[in-house]
Amino acid sequence: MNKKLLVAAALVGLATGASAQGTVNVICSVQADWCNMIATVYARTTGVKINLALKGSGEALAQLIAEKDNPKTDVWFGGTGDPHLQAAEMGLTLEYKSPSLPQLYPWAQQQAQQSGYKTVGVYSGPLGFGYNTELLKKKKLDVPRSWADLLKPEYKGDIQVANPASSGTAYTMIATLVQMMGEDKAFEYLKGLHRNVGQYTRSGTGPIKAVARGETAVSISFVHDAPQEKMQGFPVETVTPSEGTGAEIGSMSIIKGARNLEQAKKFYEWALTPQAQTFGAAAKQYQLPSNKATAVDPNVPDFKKIKLINYDYAKYGASAERRRLIARWEKDVNSLPR
Repeated sequence: MNKKLLVAAALVGLATGASAQGTVNVICSVQADWCNMIATVYARTTGVKINLALKGSGEALAQLIAEKDNPKTDVWFGGTGDPHLQAAEMGLTLEYKSPSLPQLYPWAQQQAQQSGYKTVGVYSGPLGFGYNTELLKKKKLDVPRSWADLLKPEYKGDIQVANPASSGTAYTMIATLVQMMGEDKAFEYLKGLHRNVGQYTRSGTGPIKAVARGETAVSISFVHDAPQEKMQGFPVETVTPSEGTGAEIGSMSIIKGARNLEQAKKFYEWALTPQAQTFGAAAKQYQLPSNKATAVDPNVPDFKKIKLINYDYAKYGASAERRRLIARWEKDVNSLPR
C-alpha cells in the first residue's frame, strides 16, 4: 500500500512539475496534422503546454499586426517565408541568433541573416507543376516540362494556380518569373498563362487537390504537396520546369513582446533539432528540413536534380515589393478576359 502511495505521490509531483513548466502560445502555419503532432510531442516531452492557433501565413501576419501593442503570441511556426520577412521588416518579431544556426543548410541561415536574425528557415520546397496522368492521357496532352509549355493553346482551361493576393505559393510564382525573365517579360508571360487558367483558387494547395481529383489537368504548386495525394491513390505526378524555378523557405519567428519569452526560445531551439524536424514527414508533408542532420524522407524532392534560381528572398519578401507586384498582377493580368 505504502509503495502505491509513494508512486501516486511521485506522479502528482511530476504533474505539478509539468504544470509549473508553463505554456507557450504558437501560431502554426503548416498543415493541421503537423501542428498537432508538434504540440502533443512537445507537451509530453517537456511538460510545457502549447496553446495552438492554426492560421495560414497571410492570416497570421494580419493577426500579429492587429495585436502589435499587446502581443498574445510567442512564436510563429511555419508558412511561406515572405510574410515572416515582412513581420521582421515591420518590427513585429524579435532578433534572436540561435546557437543552432551552424547546423542548418545555407538557405536557412541566409533567411536568418537577411531578416537581421528575426526569422529562420525551418524547411524548403520547390515550385513546379502537378499533373493528372489519366486526364492528360484522356485529353491526349503532353506532360508540361517547362514554363513555356504552359502557354501552349492545348492547355486552355486545364491549368489551375492560386490567386497571389491570398496565396504565398502563387506570389512565389510571380517573383520567380520576374527574377528569371525581367518584370515586363514576366507579365507578358502571365497574360499568356491567364488565357489557359481555368480557375484561380484561394489557397496554394487547392490546385494540386483539383489535379488529384481530376478536376483540372495541370497545377502550378509546390511539388511537396503532391505525395500525400498520390498516397491516397490519386493519379498525380510532378515535374519542375526546365528553365529553372524558385522555392519557398518556410520560416519561424519569435514575436517581439512575447509574454513567455524564455519558453518561446526553448520551443524555437527544439523546433530546429533533427528530432523535431522529422514530424513534417511523419504528418505526410514532404519539404526539405533545414537541419542538415535530419533524416530525409524518400518522398522529399531531390534538390540536386532541380534547377533552382538564386531567389532574392530579401527583395521579394519586402512588403512594398509584394504589394506592388500583386497590384500589377490584378491590374494587368486578372482584369483580362479568359
